[in-house]
Amino acid sequence: MRFVKMHGAGNDYVYVNCFEETVSDPAALAVRISDRHFGVGSDGLILICPSELADCRMRMFNADGSEGNMCGNGIRCVAKYVYDHGIAVKDRLTVETLAGIKTIDLTVSGGKVRAATVDMGAPELTSKLPEEIFVEGRKQSFVGISMGNPHAVYFREEIDGLKLDAIGPEYENHARFPDRVNSEFVQIIDRGHIRMRVWERGSGETLACGTGATACAAASILMGYTDETVQVDLRGGTLSIRWDREGSGHIFMTGPAVEVFSGEFAD
Repeated sequence: MRFVKMHGAGNDYVYVNCFEETVSDPAALAVRISDRHFGVGSDGLILICPSELADCRMRMFNADGSEGNMCGNGIRCVAKYVYDHGIAVKDRLTVETLAGIKTIDLTVSGGKVRAATVDMGAPELTSKLPEEIFVEGRKQSFVGISMGNPHAVYFREEIDGLKLDAIGPEYENHARFPDRVNSEFVQIIDRGHIRMRVWERGSGETLACGTGATACAAASILMGYTDETVQVDLRGGTLSIRWDREGSGHIFMTGPAVEVFSGEFAD
């Protein structure tokens, strides 16, 4: 089975072109191929499939084999693959996901996609503003945002010292979130700039999360901490988020998409 390794701001996935390949058990393959010692190594598996509704369809599987509704960094890489490999050579692409059809505008240089802007749709508030839960032995305030997948955003004075490997599972599996949740920890720098770390459900801490960065920007704006265009610094890079609150109500994410290498996996 042929594959391509790609990343968006360090959020890396193995991509399989299902216009040409057949994957019979993607959940099991995601677990095997994501292993950083015995597989290719990644945050998960993304299948690029034909679609009757859009230029292509994206199926995203976390490293534990669970299927996610949407991946903001992953969809930029899907758009890059579709353009660069001649499946649909257009400056604006549509991708079908479990969270609906997303539109992606491409930045092309030298015949290759270098970055992309994704219309992430309208963020949905899923909690009080803010809401409290009991975790780590004390009450913690969060803002719940859905970007087609669930996020809980926690504001902190500093985030570098957080031991996410130790505390992340408790946040992810809290009873408040019956389907588990992506947990983001945010430090406000100024009105146009935040930093974040993320514990993704099914994958653990990752270097970046596109839907998470979007949720964090939305939460920061709703809480009055930032303006409506926000630079989000993650461990793997920087994403730019803009919320068109007075117009479409949609939120837009711009960031890089990089193809690292291709290979063949003995499935």
